[in-house]
Amino acid sequence: MSANVRSIKGRIENIENIRQITKAMNAIAMTKVTRMKKRLLFTRPYLAETESFLSRLLGRTAGKLAPHPLTLENGSPYVGVFVLNSDRGLCGRFKGDLNRKGEEILAGLRPQGKLLAGGEKARTHFARRSVEVLKTYSHLYEEPSLEDATTIAADLVSFYREGAVGRVMLVYMQFVSDLGQRVVAEDLLPIRVAATDGDDLIEPDPAGALEFVVPFYLRVKILTALMETKTSEHAIRRQAMKSATDNADDLLVALTRSYNRARQQSITREIADIMGGAEALRER
Repeated sequence: MSANVRSIKGRIENIENIRQITKAMNAIAMTKVTRMKKRLLFTRPYLAETESFLSRLLGRTAGKLAPHPLTLENGSPYVGVFVLNSDRGLCGRFKGDLNRKGEEILAGLRPQGKLLAGGEKARTHFARRSVEVLKTYSHLYEEPSLEDATTIAADLVSFYREGAVGRVMLVYMQFVSDLGQRVVAEDLLPIRVAATDGDDLIEPDPAGALEFVVPFYLRVKILTALMETKTSEHAIRRQAMKSATDNADDLLVALTRSYNRARQQSITREIADIMGGAEALRER
C-alpha cells in the first residue's frame, strides 16, 4: 500500500475519533440545555413575582420608612462590571461575545471600571488587560443554585456598602431560543425598582420585610442571570458540536472517496508492475 493511501487512512481514523467525541458532546449539551430550559420556566416567573412584590412593598413603605441602602447612591465613582462566562471552552461564539461586551463597557468607564470575572474564560481573557479585578468566580456556578447566587450577592453588597463600587453592571447571555441568544448588560446595584401602589398587608414589621426582600430580590436576579447564561452556553455548545459533527461527516465522505481513488491507483500500479515483470520473463 502506498504512502499516500496510508496517510489518507490515518486521517480518516483521526476524523472518526474526533466525530465520536463531538457527537457525544452534542448529546450531553442537548441533555443539559433541555434540563436548564425546564428550570428557567420556573425561575423567570419567580423573578417577575419577586420584583412585583418588591415594587408594591416600596410603594407601601414610601414616606413611612427610610429607603433601603441598596436602593440609594453611595457616592462612589467606581463601577463594577460583572461578566458572566464559562469555565470551559468548545462553546462557539459564547465566551467571545460576553468578553467583548465586558471589554467594551470597561473601556468606556476607564479608569473607574473594575472587573468581577465570572468563570475561567472571563478570568483568563481579562488577565491580559490592564483592569482592576475585584473578584473572580471560577468553577462556582456550573449548576446554578440559590446558594451560588447568595455567595455572589453577599460579595457585591459588601463592595457596595464599603464604597469599593458605586454601581454594579451585569453582563450575561439571555436565552431566547435554542437557536437564538443575546448578550445583555444591565444594572444590578443600586437596585432600581419603581414603587407601585398595592393592597398587600405587611405585618407585623414593614421595616423587617424591606430588609429581607431587597437583598432577596438581588439574589433571585443574580440566580436568573446565571441560569440564563448557562442555558445559553449549553445551547451554543450543542450548535457548535453539531456543526463539528456535520463537518466531520463531510470530510469523511470526501476522504473516503480520495482513499478509494488512491487505493485503485495503487492496485493499478501493482498490476502494471506484475504484468511488466511477466512480460520481461517471457522475453528472456
